[in-house]
Formats: sequence, C-alpha cells, structure tokens
Amino acid sequence: MNTKQFEQIHKGKGFIAALDQSGGSTPKALLQYGIHESSYSSEEEMYELVHEMRTRMIKSSAFDSRYILGAILFENTMDRLIDGKHTADYLWEEKGIVPFLKVDKGLAELEDGVQLMKPIPDLDDLLERAVKRNIFGTKMRSIIKEANSAGIKKVVEQQFAIGKKIIDKGLVPIIEPEVDIHSADKRASETILKDEISAQLSALDQDAKVMLKLSIPTEDNFYSDFMEDPHVVRIVALSGGYTQAEANDRLARNHGLIASFSRALAEGLTAGQSDDEFNAMLSKSIQEIYEASIK
Repeated sequence: MNTKQFEQIHKGKGFIAALDQSGGSTPKALLQYGIHESSYSSEEEMYELVHEMRTRMIKSSAFDSRYILGAILFENTMDRLIDGKHTADYLWEEKGIVPFLKVDKGLAELEDGVQLMKPIPDLDDLLERAVKRNIFGTKMRSIIKEANSAGIKKVVEQQFAIGKKIIDKGLVPIIEPEVDIHSADKRASETILKDEISAQLSALDQDAKVMLKLSIPTEDNFYSDFMEDPHVVRIVALSGGYTQAEANDRLARNHGLIASFSRALAEGLTAGQSDDEFNAMLSKSIQEIYEASIK
C-alpha cells in the first residue's frame, strides 16, 4: 500500500470524485452532459465519448488535489490513456489525486427488499490488473430499498466477504451499501444497516482497512461512531439522487463525513460549453462540495 496515498485519504481535507458510471448508467451520464444516444452507434463509441468527458474533467484546472483527495474510475477508464499515461497514473503523477476502481458488475434483481451485487467472476484477474495499474482501492455498490433485516444482512455480508478478498490483494475496499433516499422506511433501514456493519467491522482482522460509502443519513451524524473504528480509513457519502445543493446541505450537517458524488459533481457540465464555461462550472461545483465536506 502506498503510505502517502493512505495518509491523504485517511486525513486529508477534501472529497472523493466519483467518475465511475458504467453499463446502464453511462448513457444517462452522457445525456446529462448533453450527448444524446443518437450520437453514438456502438458501445465502444459510447465509452470513447464518456472517456472524453472524464478526461476533460480530470485535466481541468479546477480538478485539483487541494480539494479532491481521490477519484473512482470505471474499469474501461482505468485501461485508457490521458496524455499517454494510464488514467490512474495521470491522476496521481500529474494531479496528486488517489485512484480507485469500481469492481462490481451491477445489481441483481430485487429480493428481500434489497439488490445484491451480481457475481464478479473475474474478480481476481481484475484486482491483479488494478494493482499493476497502480490503483489504491476499489468500490462496489449494493442497494437497500426496504428495512428488511434478512435482506440488509445479506447485503453487508456480501460486501465484506468480497472486501476481504480485496484487502488480501493489498487494496482498500470502499464498502457501499446504498440506502435508497426515496425509501419510505429509510431511517429504519439505516438502523439495521449500522448494526450489521458494526458486526462485520468487529470480525475483521486487526490490520484490515476499509472505507465506507453510505447514503447521507436521515439522522445527522448517525454514522459518527464508525469514524473512531480503527478499521475504517474514511467514511464518504453518495449523493443518491439529491440535487447538488440538497446533497451539500445535508452533508454539511454531518461532521467528518465527506462527499463521493457522481451526478451531483457533474451537474451543469455540458459538452457544448466552452473551456472557460466548463471550468468555471466545475470549479463552482468542486468548491461547494469541498466546503460541505470540511464542515
């Protein structure tokens, strides 16, 4: 593990940029950016366009390690180049930003009020490639839609079981059991989730390190206990469908919780903007997310 990167993620002021849209979410990300599905005719063209969008964000003067501690990449992005360097190397060597990799393959069908992760058959190979590409950590997402104890237990057990494999490769896993912000019993789901995460953290080996990526809780500072756990490197928050303004407002009320926003980060950015317009909009977003993250 890169100790300088670890210290930056563990103690640095700033947030994690989520640039990991993949599969079904890529067309939505491009549409938000102003590129309609009619603009591309194949998956490869789609990924070329989204890499151009991500490259524009990463190379922007606004995308700065004074505010951004790390960035989460999609597998396809990890394998692509920015100015002749693989994306993770460009992030760290040129920007001083720690690279992470999304490793899940999407969500299974809804069962017991949750969506587990689909199987990840090539996980070992992907993790070995990630190590060679100088990736620091990983991210994987499940969704909780109902306060179903059995379902939530399955989500957390699956997350930590895969997380242990990731730890064994020398990487830091971001455990992401997202609670749907539109859930009618979101608060109850969070209570069950907290208990399940606590049980899994207490069962980890002494030196094991994880990060948690959680929906901004209904009760302010609900997850603050985890910040004292020696296994937890950092707790980050997903925007979960909130607008940037609402996500920032909720985040700022949770001391020690930092952002890991995707949609909210890219809000207002479009392909048709001039570089000056694009950089100004991105700078505004980054500054506001940063301010909410350090309160």
